[in-house]
Amino acid sequence: MKIVYSDTKTGKTAQVDVEKEREALLIGRKIYEVIDGSAVGLEGYKLKITGLSDSMGTPSRREIEGTRKARPLLGSAPGIRGAKSGFRRKKLVRGNTISADTSQVNTVIVEYGSKPISELFKPKEKKEDEKEG
Repeated sequence: MKIVYSDTKTGKTAQVDVEKEREALLIGRKIYEVIDGSAVGLEGYKLKITGLSDSMGTPSRREIEGTRKARPLLGSAPGIRGAKSGFRRKKLVRGNTISADTSQVNTVIVEYGSKPISELFKPKEKKEDEKEG
């Protein structure tokens, strides 16, 4: 499971992979709940869940309770791209609860810890075996 966290002050985002042992701390949480950052390795931080998606890329909707999949009639995002006024469509979406099928959890930092922000958003270093140019 991946946790994507973003900082609204700087506009930067990063992601961290969560180990299988720590996934149990997240299962059962819902969209807009605030979780402790230590569950994903960000000690002292508080993260607000803003969205979910499963391994097939199916987005979640706040209105759909539980972990089930549904095909509601939608007129806006998430689930519909570029909807015009009055346009509605049935689309497959997931419920608002994190389950074992969830592959990505989108979050926003709401409370900052002692670790500096610049350390959280470090660019990835290139591996030595990769060719430059």
